[in-house]
Amino acid sequence: MSKVTIISGSPSEETRLNGVLQDVLSYFHGLQTTPEIINIRHLPAEDLIRAKFDSEDIKKANQKVEDSNIIVILTPVYKASFTGVLKTYLDLLPQNSLEGKIVLPIAVGGTFGHLLMIDYALKPVLSALGATHILKGVFILDNQINKLGNNRYELNSEAKNRLESTLETIKNTLSAQKSFSSSI
Repeated sequence: MSKVTIISGSPSEETRLNGVLQDVLSYFHGLQTTPEIINIRHLPAEDLIRAKFDSEDIKKANQKVEDSNIIVILTPVYKASFTGVLKTYLDLLPQNSLEGKIVLPIAVGGTFGHLLMIDYALKPVLSALGATHILKGVFILDNQINKLGNNRYELNSEAKNRLESTLETIKNTLSAQKSFSSSI
């Protein structure tokens, strides 16, 4: 079965991104897969800021990425781009660490004006890390995520359908790869 790692680039513990994270986790659990999760905000700040490539925590996080063939990247949109903590962590990934992996970027922002952030800010960085199979990505508006309390959130049906449709693309891509491999 595929190994999945989810990288959460939110610097905040209480964030609407948690609602998206829960839906992504539920989807993969339905496929009998338990993703690894890297919450960048839980990595040592000094290791991130000082670019300590030899940090044990950074090495463990990077190993999760290396061991996976599916990477889901979650980020809120700040100042029309992905978060600084996400960029700081991506800078600590080894060159070509996303090569041969299916990468799904997911962003949560306040306006559709930030929709292109995935294509013009995040995807070039992922490409620089060797990613060649970057899925279309999902952009979800803040107001499409309802706050339930106690750091729990729920996506509205439109956002949930778009997210699930894109997650299905991963399953279909994996099926196509298996079919191709078995025909060789």
